[in-house]
Amino acid sequence: MDSMAISKFKATCLATLERVRKTGRPLRVTRFGKPIAEIRPPTPAPAARNWMGARRSTGRILGDIVSPTGELVTWEVEK
Repeated sequence: MDSMAISKFKATCLATLERVRKTGRPLRVTRFGKPIAEIRPPTPAPAARNWMGARRSTGRILGDIVSPTGELVTWEVEK
């Protein structure tokens, strides 16, 4: 693991973070020779799951799905 003083890290922060991301090598930041932080490359993002078909074969049909659910009455709107 590489090591870098905090003063140098502050001066080259963005470039240092980009180097860690590209190389994958972690970096230890020190202050007065004592470690205060470790910079590690990001973990790979999980692959996005396709939601189409995710609930396939999970439903059940209970009873008749074609006939009306209530009584056959004429509503006022239909008159």
